[in-house]
Amino acid sequence: MASSPCGSGNFDSGLEIKTRSVEQTLVPLVSQITTLINHKDKPNKSERTQQAIQRVGQAVSVAVGRFVGVGEAIAVENEELKEEMGMACFEARRAGDAIAKLTDVGMPVAPLVDGRKTVFSKRTGMVKAARMLLSSVTKVLVLADRIVIKQIITSRNKVLVTLEQLERVSTFQEFVQIFSQFGNQMVEFAHLTGDRQNDLKDENKKARMAAARAVLEKCTMMLLTASKTCLRHPDCESARINKDGVFHRMRFALEQVMEIVTDARPCGETKVLPLSIYTGIKDFKSNVEGLHEGLYSLPQQALSDQLEAVVERTEDFTDSAYTSHEHREGILQLCQLARQDTDQLIAAWREALSLNAKEATEEMELSILKTCQSVHELRRELHKVAVGRAADLLKLHAEHLPLRALKASGGEGNLEAVAECARTLAEQKEQLMETCRLLCHVSGTEPLEITCMHAEETFHVTVPQIISAAQTLALHPSSKIAKENLDVFCEAWESQLCDMGVLLREINDVFEGRRGDKRAYLSLPRPGKHSANLKMVKAVKLDTEEQSSIAKLGLELRLLTSDVDTEVEKWEDQEQDIVRQGQSMSSMAYSMYLFTRGEGLLKTTMDLFHQAEVLSEEGLQLCSSVHTLSTLLMDEQKVVVLSEMEKLMGLCQQLQMGVRTPVQGKTATFQKVDSSIQNTRAIMTVVIYLLPVCNKLVRKYKSERSSLDSPQSWRDRQSSTPIKDGALNGKNSNGFGVKSLEKHMANLTFLESK
Repeated sequence: MASSPCGSGNFDSGLEIKTRSVEQTLVPLVSQITTLINHKDKPNKSERTQQAIQRVGQAVSVAVGRFVGVGEAIAVENEELKEEMGMACFEARRAGDAIAKLTDVGMPVAPLVDGRKTVFSKRTGMVKAARMLLSSVTKVLVLADRIVIKQIITSRNKVLVTLEQLERVSTFQEFVQIFSQFGNQMVEFAHLTGDRQNDLKDENKKARMAAARAVLEKCTMMLLTASKTCLRHPDCESARINKDGVFHRMRFALEQVMEIVTDARPCGETKVLPLSIYTGIKDFKSNVEGLHEGLYSLPQQALSDQLEAVVERTEDFTDSAYTSHEHREGILQLCQLARQDTDQLIAAWREALSLNAKEATEEMELSILKTCQSVHELRRELHKVAVGRAADLLKLHAEHLPLRALKASGGEGNLEAVAECARTLAEQKEQLMETCRLLCHVSGTEPLEITCMHAEETFHVTVPQIISAAQTLALHPSSKIAKENLDVFCEAWESQLCDMGVLLREINDVFEGRRGDKRAYLSLPRPGKHSANLKMVKAVKLDTEEQSSIAKLGLELRLLTSDVDTEVEKWEDQEQDIVRQGQSMSSMAYSMYLFTRGEGLLKTTMDLFHQAEVLSEEGLQLCSSVHTLSTLLMDEQKVVVLSEMEKLMGLCQQLQMGVRTPVQGKTATFQKVDSSIQNTRAIMTVVIYLLPVCNKLVRKYKSERSSLDSPQSWRDRQSSTPIKDGALNGKNSNGFGVKSLEKHMANLTFLESK
């Protein structure tokens, strides 16, 4: 928008656009108006050009008319916005009509010039109409967006009221009744906030929203078991502490969501992220490289101070009891090297200034390169230490031995053993929290820094809750509810370790330059929805308890998609069929993972089953491509490939049959969801094994063919092998595939000309 003559730089709507839905809806309108204004700069136009311009003007007017109809319908349903929305719609309609008149070649707006008509005799008229249209349309969109915010606030208020009722219940019957209502409210809240999270433009807000929603998701199941335990053992102090902790976390997370949605800060505070080493090095390098262009861009002492601030933060690494002597020495040496190179740069800089140089001297240029290289090596070493420690910890605690011991001690009623296990778990917590702080320093983006801080906070608060749950079980070792409660809190800990594994992969992706948003999503209502309720036709939704039970399975699926993406990127030929099919399956599996969190484009179980069926068909196409590859291999090479291919084919057929089998009833539907995700997990596990094996064989085959100087390439031979029709016509792969669906959604704007 900013690049267009009528973009945000040249008109003032007084409104900030905070979501992609609003921004993307304006894109086609801006494009059309830009076309109209640009043609004003060419006053002499042929008849054909004038007619084309007239069609564009009419299309804008018609689209605005439809758009205004939606806005007016929203105004009728929302009394508090009726006046503002009505005025904005009136202005939009008037501006649309003005543009249609200004582009009407039938109106006598200008004399003939060289036998041709000219339109836009007054360019200012078109610019004025364009500004009015963009301003009013933007206002309508932002007002409509306020309805979405109102929905989230209303939903949150319902949750808070029910939460207070749950906290006061005194009987099981009353609790079950209210919790059922609470669960439905939380599912609604999860979907509304999930849509909002995906739609936000600010990546930091998205990360904060994701963190708050993760707390609510995990705490909902904790609240169920903690409350039941407290009701069963009302005089147990540890049970009460356990329950109170969950309610406190949920309220805090709800307030965080409201801060993000309403863009508010308590008491006017502004939250600022602590400065990380990555940010410090990035700013330092930027200033150093700025000396190429200007010798007077900053004081010399500022450079030294900036580096010392970075070096001071490395003490989080060097002072840690868990940092090895070798790594500590390596970090200290690199810090000293960075100091030396910076000192040499400053000396060369001073000499250049004494000579009244206008630009960096050759000696300065060399010093700039050396300084940037030394801080880059420092960052690399710190990244290696932080990521290495995190990976080691995750591997060390993969068996969850302290949790097992805690459960056993609690079940035996051994309070002393529980206390000993609690000390071990507390030490593990301290290690993980410190590792999160180190990861925050090297994460590479502010959203990931926010995620690191959320992980640190989660480890910090979860351990006391686990310990209180274990103490309750030790006091009541025969209590099934107390045992179930401890299991839930232990699962939350395991889930957070899985989340840390995902975070670790994302930090590595950033460091290696592979970072990129997988998906875009627009949540604003589409044309034809004459309601602000954002309600869609839905099949069956999972309730909160069901979503909680498949959350761990979903996280495992997320880790598998990350591994597939990593393997795919190792292929030299990114256009390879095997690569393309692997990417497609990873994308679809990722959307199924989002479903387990109540996010993304898959809203209902029907959507999930459709996506699973498409994934299975893509998997069968991958089997076809792998079989094609096997025809080029020696017999001993075929064995492994064909064995895995047959396994993949069987799993895909099993998934396909499962999702096509009709079921009735809530329990049967959930079992089908669980089975579909488990089968998808098994499929992706085989894909992860196949990709590197096939990559290695393809490289080997190409090398051999190259040495034989064959005129027929591997790709030519591959294409000559028959493949199923479905793999060529794309009917299945474009069904409910995420990328295809999102492309269509992005094109469904309020201002379509047809």
